[in-house]
Amino acid sequence: MSRAKDGFSYSNIAATTAGKPLVGGQYGVSCIGTGFGTVDLQVLGPDGSTWVNVGASTNFAADGFASVFLPACTARIAVTTTTAVSVSVQRIMGE
Repeated sequence: MSRAKDGFSYSNIAATTAGKPLVGGQYGVSCIGTGFGTVDLQVLGPDGSTWVNVGASTNFAADGFASVFLPACTARIAVTTTTAVSVSVQRIMGE
């Protein structure tokens, strides 16, 4: 049985993205950008309106990769003064 791919990717962005649903599990997050400020992986908080940074491992101030466990959630990429951002959030392990 094959599963649909869970995650999202963006290429050459310079602004915060809309939220995308994730089913939960272990995710690989990779980020490349120019003129770094910060690029953060965020999840929608329990109040349904506040975005919360996932943690230091997914706060990119330079090109990088991180692995993070997430529950089922809505996630987005928050971009601050970084340009030409390419980012990928893809599930690598789950149920």
